[in-house]
Amino acid sequence: MKKLVAFVAAAALLGGATSARAELVDKVAAVVNRDVIALSEVQQRAAPEMSRLNDPDPRKRAEMRAQLMKTALDTLIGEKLMESEITEMGISATEGEVDELVNDVRRQNNITDPAQFEQVLAAEGLTMKAYREMLRKRILRDRLLRMKVGPKVKVTEEDLKAAYNQYARVESEDSEVHARHILVQVDPKATEEQVAAARKKAEGIAQEARREGMDFASLARARSEGPSAQDGGDLGWFKRGVMVAAFEKVAFNLKEGEVSEPVRTNFGWHILKVEERRSVAATSYEEMRPKLENKLLQEKTDKFLDQYVQELRQKANVEVKM
Repeated sequence: MKKLVAFVAAAALLGGATSARAELVDKVAAVVNRDVIALSEVQQRAAPEMSRLNDPDPRKRAEMRAQLMKTALDTLIGEKLMESEITEMGISATEGEVDELVNDVRRQNNITDPAQFEQVLAAEGLTMKAYREMLRKRILRDRLLRMKVGPKVKVTEEDLKAAYNQYARVESEDSEVHARHILVQVDPKATEEQVAAARKKAEGIAQEARREGMDFASLARARSEGPSAQDGGDLGWFKRGVMVAAFEKVAFNLKEGEVSEPVRTNFGWHILKVEERRSVAATSYEEMRPKLENKLLQEKTDKFLDQYVQELRQKANVEVKM
């Protein structure tokens, strides 16, 4: 169900209107023309990123929370402005088009039974009606952006070759690593005290792993709480861009045979050990071209989308109260 969960999350990020009652009882975060954005909407939008904050410094965590809230509010303001444009331009989507998108999601997740699909949505806190509304808004925004932003987004062969040359330079200087890890699990809803206790446990394991003659693989089998424990915590060989950022940063800065301090991810605290390193050859231009093209298209789309939203914002009456 990973694709569906991701699709639900992506659809949710496109925003659903908060109920009138919620707007009355919530604090008002912003007013866009005559539309109200409630504080609860901003908190809900920022929640996934908030849950990943793990800086031990309370002051830095507070600064990061404030930035995430600002980013979430800016996104919601942009969506409100685009919704106004959609209404003004008369852009619409038929029920049949929404049906087609729903069916596409079901096919991707091998769900043939509509009742089962609704159960999956319910587990994500969504009704079918709410989900269809999210998809309808997605279709409308995609059409608006194709009209307003699409004509400006062009990727030339020169752009692709320049991106490949940059990729090849970095790749030739880089390496891939063979690593193992030991995981001390932390529940996503754990309190700060529980997180700290898990970290202390991980620090003890890290000290144990550094003892002379200690077999890290055997220690992982005995102490790791992750699914790779039975394989001695073996993660195999991997390049940059495969693991989560915090994990990857540590792995590529360790020397062969070195054991890390505990590293926090959404799964808990990890203790890493790099077994080996080796250089890697750059993938050919022909193989990389589709990936580079998608990457450049997305980057240019994001750039022109930001510009478009700023233009809309300058013409609108936006009052930020948060």
